[in-house]
Amino acid sequence: MLRIAVVEDETAFQEQMKTYLERYGKETNKEIKVDFFGTGKEFEEGYRPIYDILLMDIQMPGVDGMTAAEHIRRVDKDVVIVFITNLAQYAIKGYEVGALDYILKPVAYEVFKMKFARAVGRCEARSGGQVVLNTGNGMKRIRTNQIYFVEVQKHFLHYHTTEGEIVVRGTMQNAEKILSEHHFAKCNHWYLVNLLQISEIGKSSVIVAGVELEISRRSRSAFLEAAASCLGGTI
Repeated sequence: MLRIAVVEDETAFQEQMKTYLERYGKETNKEIKVDFFGTGKEFEEGYRPIYDILLMDIQMPGVDGMTAAEHIRRVDKDVVIVFITNLAQYAIKGYEVGALDYILKPVAYEVFKMKFARAVGRCEARSGGQVVLNTGNGMKRIRTNQIYFVEVQKHFLHYHTTEGEIVVRGTMQNAEKILSEHHFAKCNHWYLVNLLQISEIGKSSVIVAGVELEISRRSRSAFLEAAASCLGGTI
């Protein structure tokens, strides 16, 4: 089930979002639960990290959507944020709080469907798939969202994960093939990074799970393009 919060002060637009979400759920056979909030203040004060996607108006009286999103990001780094606004220049600032996208009012259903499907895809990607690793002592099943990065040393792959380091025999090509559909990209010849686990990207390095990894010149363009596509916005 997808948990959605709609933060919007206009009653008519709340009703439109309710209709669009119900239609999307029927067309895609997805169960969707929606909560509505009339002000940014109401939403941020009682916020709990239980939502998958936030649909937030930017221009609201009192606490605006951008300010509320900044607060939300301090307590919930994973929720997918999509801004809804009359003015594109305000929405572009949303990338500063890791917003995935923005939708301009008035909102046609086909545009909403396309943007919302992208947000749903991000949620599903974060839930991750599974891979099975042959450790030599047996088979180890692990979810891809538990993998921070993969390091190659000679003929062995070191999977750095939430469960510790898992070492298997193999090549970087093997790892890339296994993880190609799960938002991983090479930052250099020796490291394959889970883009959804990135905490910071600098000019020549990326930080994952507190570890700083070099971004090589050869890999930089493709790596940053993959990161921007996965995380939303521009890098």
